[in-house]
Amino acid sequence: MSTTLGWIGTGVMGVSMAGHLLSAGYPLTVYSRTKSKAQPLLDRGARWASSPRNVAVASDIVFSIVGFPHDVEKITLGENGVLYGLTKGGILCDMTTSSPRLAERIAEAAAAQGCFALDAPVTGGDMGAREARLSIFAGGDHAAFERAKPCFEKMGQKLMHCGAAGSGQYAKLANQAAVAGVMFSVCESLLFAQEAGLDVAQWLELVTGGAAGSAAMNTLGRRLLKCDYDPGFFVEHFVKDLGLCLEECRAMGLVLPGIALAEQFYRMMQVRGDGRKGTQALIHCLAAFSGKQWREHN
Repeated sequence: MSTTLGWIGTGVMGVSMAGHLLSAGYPLTVYSRTKSKAQPLLDRGARWASSPRNVAVASDIVFSIVGFPHDVEKITLGENGVLYGLTKGGILCDMTTSSPRLAERIAEAAAAQGCFALDAPVTGGDMGAREARLSIFAGGDHAAFERAKPCFEKMGQKLMHCGAAGSGQYAKLANQAAVAGVMFSVCESLLFAQEAGLDVAQWLELVTGGAAGSAAMNTLGRRLLKCDYDPGFFVEHFVKDLGLCLEECRAMGLVLPGIALAEQFYRMMQVRGDGRKGTQALIHCLAAFSGKQWREHN
């Protein structure tokens, strides 16, 4: 393939997403703060770059998925950032859930040097990344989106061009507002079933196919039966996302108490040392509120 790609960030999501591009035959140059996390990609033929700038020098399109907005700013606009190495006409596509306003700033900086920037956060968690069935929300220039679309289609099943720069981030934050409510429904219902003395595993099988069912109930609910708190999505990243939601609510003049309550609970979890667990660990925090303990259910 003639299009050369770059990839920055090889965490829980990134290593799988980049792997699909390699499988599709794209030449790939990779950078990660911890080189060992990129080793599975390097073993498959990806090239290593010593900085985000050097990734950009070698690439027509650079994808990134890192942790926090300050990480996004550093790898794009900072010293040795992508925009110092991207050639005219190149595309930077950041897939981190980040600030809409930062996405607008990056797009403006890219345009000033004849390049394009897309904000394209994803939803679907670790399983969606591994199985290439993510949903991708993209904001930015439509022609740039069309150029990147064949790559998106290797990583996800559902794509949406949401509008101008920053709109992809707004769409993802709306998604996170929905997830906040769903996580409470999953954890509270399972905890209620346990304390009522039900066969929780059998109960879960019955409800997942009905009105109470959801993707989170079907996946994270099953993990909770095994007391599996491995992260499909880190608590600390959800705290970041909910904080971004609340920041935008203030700017919009919106009062959304469900988001505020979820942010408080997840911040408590982070303070308790659970920041690197999956969001389903919320069940521990809820149980502790009533002096209860969540147990394994087979």
